[in-house]
Amino acid sequence: MADAKSEIDSDAEQNYSLNSNVDPKNMQELTIYVQNLLQNVQDKFQTMSDQIISRIDDMGTRIDDLEKSIADLMQQAGVEGQDK
Repeated sequence: MADAKSEIDSDAEQNYSLNSNVDPKNMQELTIYVQNLLQNVQDKFQTMSDQIISRIDDMGTRIDDLEKSIADLMQQAGVEGQDK
């Protein structure tokens, strides 16, 4: 991540140093703002991704429990399990 930051900083300096109308302080603040914004988006995406994976795991566990319950009920009823 530090390499990407230094690469972005280097690119920003090269791209904007040619334009004398741009205040470097403002460009640096803009760069920091954009980096923070992207970090926030990445953090939110990671949180949502983790929540989705957790819910999928919970659903898988519930499905496994449901399959076991159905198999137990079928066994209690004397029904033989049929091959799929």
